[in-house]
Amino acid sequence: MRVRVEGDSMRPALVPGDWLLVRRGATVHPGDLVVARLPDDPERLIVKRAQWHGQDGWWLESDNQRASGRRDSWDFGPVHDIVGRVVLRYWPLLRRRR
Repeated sequence: MRVRVEGDSMRPALVPGDWLLVRRGATVHPGDLVVARLPDDPERLIVKRAQWHGQDGWWLESDNQRASGRRDSWDFGPVHDIVGRVVLRYWPLLRRRR
């Protein structure tokens, strides 16, 4: 599946406008970038870094904890509904340095 990044919570690894290729149902390991359903709004997808897996699900964190509006497991706890693992950032092909 394809996912477009919005927001600054995953900077510097991902920036708004990046397009990702996500493998649904792929095995997830700590450190992987994943797409999950937001626990309190399951229609909305989030891109986060998988930190660890416990009894209650995956602990997901933003790379940029200071981003305005960022939400991750520090806000909603462990997540069960992992949609897939990010396998590739395919657009833009080159990223301008800012």
